[in-house]
Amino acid sequence: MQILLDTSVLIDVLRSHRGRRQWLAELVRAGHSLTTSALNLAEVFAGMRPEEEARTKDFLNALGCHEITADVGEIAGKLKSQWSRKGRTLTLADAMVAAVALEQGCPLATDNRKDFPMRELNLYPLPPG
Repeated sequence: MQILLDTSVLIDVLRSHRGRRQWLAELVRAGHSLTTSALNLAEVFAGMRPEEEARTKDFLNALGCHEITADVGEIAGKLKSQWSRKGRTLTLADAMVAAVALEQGCPLATDNRKDFPMRELNLYPLPPG
């Protein structure tokens, strides 16, 4: 199964928090493929410390990366509009990440579950920690 990693998970791996490196290694050993989106890459690079650049690039280059396409833009815009009408404001970034996961038909691994209220979105269970 392909699993889309949100920025929160990527940062935990890069900073060696919550046993996330070991968890991802277990997922790969179990046959899962790990991906992220171009938007998540931008968020990671925006917060990256200069001394982390080489290690960050090595890790991110090992993941599949989904582009932000016109279809993703359309899905994200519709999600943001739909939830706005319900009185819930989604960030455009979160709507884009959700749209990538929906378009790809893969679950999203994120610590920020409250930011992804869409019932049609499959949130991958994270280990405790």
